[in-house]
Amino acid sequence: MSITAGAGAYAATQRLLSSTTGAAGSGLGGVAGAGDFSSMLERAVGSVAESGRKAEAQAMAAASGKADLVEVVTAVAESETALQTLVAVRDKVIAAYEEIMRMPI
Repeated sequence: MSITAGAGAYAATQRLLSSTTGAAGSGLGGVAGAGDFSSMLERAVGSVAESGRKAEAQAMAAASGKADLVEVVTAVAESETALQTLVAVRDKVIAAYEEIMRMPI
């Protein structure tokens, strides 16, 4: 992994984390209701989708000769990192659910 890809991954993670904090700043550390959690997930998925659209647009621009290859690689790396982060969060949610289901009543 190059320094540029690492910086892009860090920036994507920071954007994802900053998008999960609401206007009141409750975010992940505050007391959040069910509506806050669902809106946080919706923003996170939207952020990943937007990152994918940006990478696709950069790839199309590069194919037509209108974009720099470095910008394309950076956009794709950011998109990949955002998707990997989303998958890791999904895995943690599923693991937490399975742990709750194993608890005795």
